[in-house]
Amino acid sequence: MLVPEDLLYSEEHEWVRHDGKGNVHIGITDYAQDALGDIVFVELPAVGAQLTSDETFGEVESTKSVSDIFSPVSGIVTQVNEALEDTPEVINQDPYGEGWICLVQIEDETQLSSLLSPEAYAQLTEAAQ
Repeated sequence: MLVPEDLLYSEEHEWVRHDGKGNVHIGITDYAQDALGDIVFVELPAVGAQLTSDETFGEVESTKSVSDIFSPVSGIVTQVNEALEDTPEVINQDPYGEGWICLVQIEDETQLSSLLSPEAYAQLTEAAQ
């Protein structure tokens, strides 16, 4: 299972890539996509939507189940990965790259300190296996 060192993680298996300018890309982790199996649909948030930390903003549907996507931070959606509408399986193939879900302008960068480090996330997933 991949746990890139340059990301932060939520306990609900989302990742965050901070650009240092108040914006973050959000996606689901390699662990989450593996647990879901073949992803067949992604419900994306609307551009301009207000996300609230720890609340759902979309769903990922796979051949096995449907799973909510939780926002790891609060902020405004400024962009969504529209490619996922036609090719949701990209999340299975590249969850940390082309499989990103949305870009969010975060309200308060101190929220990032409540997320898990790569080491802490790896421990969380190892304990769950």
